[in-house]
Amino acid sequence: MKRRTLLKSAMLAGALATTTAAVAQDESYTIGVAIPSATHGFMGGLNFHARETIARVEETYPQINFVLATAGDASKMVNDVEDMVATRDIDALVVLPFESEPLTSPVQAVAEQGIWVTVVDRGLSVEGIEDLYVAGDNPGFGRMAGEYFAENLEEGDNIVVLRGIPTTLDNERVEAFEAAIEGSGINVLDMQHGNWNRDDAFNVMQDFLSRYDDIDAVWAADDDMAVGVLEAISQAGREEEMWVVGGAGMKEIIRRVMEGDPQIPVDVTYPPAQISTAIELTALGLVSNTPVTGEFIIGSQLVTPENAEQFYFPDSPF
Repeated sequence: MKRRTLLKSAMLAGALATTTAAVAQDESYTIGVAIPSATHGFMGGLNFHARETIARVEETYPQINFVLATAGDASKMVNDVEDMVATRDIDALVVLPFESEPLTSPVQAVAEQGIWVTVVDRGLSVEGIEDLYVAGDNPGFGRMAGEYFAENLEEGDNIVVLRGIPTTLDNERVEAFEAAIEGSGINVLDMQHGNWNRDDAFNVMQDFLSRYDDIDAVWAADDDMAVGVLEAISQAGREEEMWVVGGAGMKEIIRRVMEGDPQIPVDVTYPPAQISTAIELTALGLVSNTPVTGEFIIGSQLVTPENAEQFYFPDSPF
């Protein structure tokens, strides 16, 4: 796979199915896929889509083999990636970094060996290492939430913010959110990392509630964290005081938005199925001359009671 043409945003549907005739059947390829374990709902959905996509692509292209590794921490993911190169002779790597900084040097070493690199969701700390970057619109995710806060709160209202795991994408979201509320007069009382984890978010929100008597809204910035936040608010008996906005499109949250729950007025999408896009584009680049270098950004959308039904998938794992 050569590093060539820039992909900006629209291609994929049906592409894998229409290139079979052009595939060089005598060549075989191995794609390594390194992703975080299903430690929370979003990652559970992402793991589901990764496995489903791998099975589908292997059936379509018998000459493509996959090595899938899941990791519960950054150090294991580093080991997984190094093992894929050393023992499985991978031709391409699809990686969703557990954290940006610890994975940057190992992934850079992979790229320097001439192996194709697709980075998903959480960018690396150094730009330009990967051949393909697939993600949701992280600045758009933060901006959309910030605009909702600016439009639905008044000058002098107080909010608290829960951040995710320290990564470039978390920085992008928070910076865009802050830019969107700039000049609104909204007071950000506190901002702490909830690590995209409902238990961590529960503890952070308990701390916020114990220290701040006047909170009008919470940007949880993730639906798993929103679940923990809502539980902390419920235990404190302060449900009537504040509303919460999460993000990613968890079916339980979407249902509450659809039902008009005043505590969850809206949500912002960020699809875990983006891993499918990354795997399929990487495979397509191996078996065809289709240009897949560059960025594929999946836009975020604001989910409201009026449109929530479009985003509600009751059979989804997330």
